[in-house]
Amino acid sequence: MQLPDAHPAAGTERSSAPPEDFALWNLGFRPFYLLASAFASVSILLWVGEYAGVWQSGYLRDPVWHAHEMLFGFTVAVIAGFLFTAGRNWTGQPTPTGPLLAGYALLWLAGRITVLTPYPMTAALLNAAFPIAVAVGLAVPLARSRNRRNYFFVALLVALGVVTFAMHIARLGIVVMPQRATLQIGLDILLFVIAVMGGRVIPMFTNNGVPGLRATRHPAVEKLALGGILLLLAVDVAQLDASVVAVIALGVALAHAARLWLWQPWRTTPAPLVWVLHVAYAWIVVHLVLRALSAWGYVGAPFAVHALTIGTIGGMTIGMMTRTARGHSGRPLVADRFEVACYLLILAAAVIRVFGGIALPEMYRATVVLSGVCWSAGFGVYAVRYWPILTRPRLDGKPG
Repeated sequence: MQLPDAHPAAGTERSSAPPEDFALWNLGFRPFYLLASAFASVSILLWVGEYAGVWQSGYLRDPVWHAHEMLFGFTVAVIAGFLFTAGRNWTGQPTPTGPLLAGYALLWLAGRITVLTPYPMTAALLNAAFPIAVAVGLAVPLARSRNRRNYFFVALLVALGVVTFAMHIARLGIVVMPQRATLQIGLDILLFVIAVMGGRVIPMFTNNGVPGLRATRHPAVEKLALGGILLLLAVDVAQLDASVVAVIALGVALAHAARLWLWQPWRTTPAPLVWVLHVAYAWIVVHLVLRALSAWGYVGAPFAVHALTIGTIGGMTIGMMTRTARGHSGRPLVADRFEVACYLLILAAAVIRVFGGIALPEMYRATVVLSGVCWSAGFGVYAVRYWPILTRPRLDGKPG
């Protein structure tokens, strides 16, 4: 897989000032990384303030809506930006830009707005339409280039649209289905997307970013790791017994631990752009182990969920958003102090929310609030820092 982060060969940025043209709609990563990071920061800050009783805004008071917005709002926006950017590299074909890309951004924004209005079916249709529309936008260049290897991303995006719609109509009572079951299925799909993309890019980024390191992949481990997630997804769709979930989750955790071991994460500390992805991937193992323990009743389910959502999804998205934005803006692939601060804030949010909550149950409320503040700060720093990068043309004058 060709990476979506072409960059200058030199280790310094060009000295000539870039043109001042507005470039937000030049390529998919630009609007969606900016929207996702700003939304992640502001929405969680609002939710934490409400949770702590600082204000009574009524914003996403229901935990199910909080989960919905983080999965089908924030995470799907990042995936859209990444796939529209990577898709152009994979296929050599254009992906949505200009007014069409702006239309995608407006569709996403409409989904965020309508969940706050008394028009639930409109919200359901708009939120389901976005990942399906992204699937169409990706399918066109894949089909034109006969890039069959990546067709499954189209199927997964459509599946996310179906799951999103299922959650909405379950909430409306149109179908009898537990809302949390639809969220779990959505989490499983996102976990599979991250595991596939991580398996493709993390070893490559590792070998490119750390001289002398040879991250490897073993075919049997790859099949067990990815196949195990699909099996877990099937079990969740079938709503099988918790003991079955626990056994499968532990087996899949072992496969992903072996996969990560082959990438030699302990040797990546000199390269923040690399180690942030390894740390995020390690949270998959934590999530799966906690999911097994939760199924057996030893820990609460929210700890397993937040190991995945904050640790893996938060860590992987902040890592990929910095790397691909740097590469596609013509900047060197070296993290500065602002980016490292983002990484550490998101990691702190995960550690506090998961391990802090487990170790200090009497301070559970405080751990939720502090974790949310760290998350909001991490993505807030990214949004402010990357605003000029995402809205201005590449330094090297290339398209995108």
